[in-house]
Amino acid sequence: MTPMKAMIFAAGLGTRLKPLTDRMPKALVPVGGRPMLEHVILKLKASGFTEIVVNVHHFAQQIIDFLQANGNFGLTVHISDERDRLLDTGGGIKKASVFFRDGTPFLVHNVDILSNTDLKALYLRHTEEKSDATLLVSERSTSRYLLFDDGFNLRGWLNKKTGETKPDGFACTSGEYREYAFSGIHVISPSIFRYMDGQGTESKFSIIDFYLQNCRRATLKGYFDKDLRLIDIGKPETLAQAERMFVNTM
Repeated sequence: MTPMKAMIFAAGLGTRLKPLTDRMPKALVPVGGRPMLEHVILKLKASGFTEIVVNVHHFAQQIIDFLQANGNFGLTVHISDERDRLLDTGGGIKKASVFFRDGTPFLVHNVDILSNTDLKALYLRHTEEKSDATLLVSERSTSRYLLFDDGFNLRGWLNKKTGETKPDGFACTSGEYREYAFSGIHVISPSIFRYMDGQGTESKFSIIDFYLQNCRRATLKGYFDKDLRLIDIGKPETLAQAERMFVNTM
């Protein structure tokens, strides 16, 4: 059986979690007594993923040491080193593409997202539909929405507060598209890299902006989990909330 691969974004500065991140990377901030990176790795492992890429930048050596001290949790773990330059989400995926050139889809997971979603089901849906990317989305209330047609194809983005839309030239009327918020979890096929050929190996760019720039030519799908419970641990006060909601369900 082909190994199931994943990438964890662990390179961020974690500025909203200061002062905790003045002495440690966001990925090692504890939730329920365990670093958030450990929560995500164990969820991936339980879902059948066996090979993981972790990108690092802020306090990178702490993350490397943590993984080594835990025997990589019994998985094959690669480090994508961004210590020289933080590359954002799209640039991080582009830099790590060397690990994903075998044609096997890979799941991408933000380190600060905890959820109850079935990662294997998301991965299998992606492989069945043979999309370039499949984005886990929710009905979370926000001002900025990804817009999908009835076939769950990504068509655009809307900021309801400002009226701004993406990509360039995109226009929509109220009720024309399904409106969802991105979860920070997605599955990507290596076929997506052909659309990144214009980006340098060390280019810095957002993966969501990249998706929106290419949604007219790439096959980009949404995956709606109606039972999804998810929390983005973006600031200290959400840590206690995360413990209450998810520690016993991860």
